[in-house]
Amino acid sequence: MNTTPILEVRNLRKHYPKVKAVDGVDFSVPTGICFGLLGPNGAGKTTTIEMMEGIIRPSSGEILYKGEPMGPRFKNEVGIQFQSTALQDFLTVRENLKFFSNLYPKNRSMDELIEICALESYLDRDARKLSGGQRQRMLLAIALVNDPEIVFLDEPTTGLDPQARLNFWELINRIKAQNKTVLLTTHYMEEAYNLCDQIAIMDHGKIIAQGSPDQLLSEHFQDVIIELPAQDFPQAAEVIPHRRLAKVNPSIEISTQDVNKTVAELLQAGASLAGLQVRQRTLEDLFLELTGKELRQ
Repeated sequence: MNTTPILEVRNLRKHYPKVKAVDGVDFSVPTGICFGLLGPNGAGKTTTIEMMEGIIRPSSGEILYKGEPMGPRFKNEVGIQFQSTALQDFLTVRENLKFFSNLYPKNRSMDELIEICALESYLDRDARKLSGGQRQRMLLAIALVNDPEIVFLDEPTTGLDPQARLNFWELINRIKAQNKTVLLTTHYMEEAYNLCDQIAIMDHGKIIAQGSPDQLLSEHFQDVIIELPAQDFPQAAEVIPHRRLAKVNPSIEISTQDVNKTVAELLQAGASLAGLQVRQRTLEDLFLELTGKELRQ
């Protein structure tokens, strides 16, 4: 059995005159998984992805594809769905697929692409007239035209409504089921949790956490969160350690390792439990814990 990672990043760096955008990054991506690269704005993940895609050159370090330096083989076996893709005006979905398929020596069956990405109902529609979800499915099909071994998806569901996002998740799972490797960037932590087998979180040009979502959550948290509306949290309960969240409907958040004890303390303080909710820690909690809560430009 071949255990060589499909993609391996070794001591990768990208330095500009005033910024160390990527400052010594190491990780590997096994074949057949969905690997998520996460990070706040300015963390260096976009620069890292662009080096891995072969768009920009590293200042130092190396990227290996199937154990070898990236070269023509990688270019023929990679598919990329960018955040924004400029297409030729006036072409239909079908014409776009044919246009991009002609750029590669190896092509996936057009019928397969249409079926996998659910394009049947608008194949002959001008691509400019597609909805957000339809356009993303077409761009995914374009990324798959050469039957790639690894697919880069750069924030593919940004701006989609919840239904379109769920449909896109199904498409990604179908691709992964064919033993294809998916490298995903996203700002949606729920998306990363549901799709990714492994994630790496970047900040300030470095990897600050790496592993499976559940592994990372268990390593960093041994508690659960109790939430209740702020109006149900009386003055007498202020002695309980808590955090007040300034939302449209303000709420109280309590971290606890003993739910029964905390609920008993709330009752003793005269709190109403009518709106109380108990939730497990999430990737969003982990992300904020590791990268902070300040606004990034």
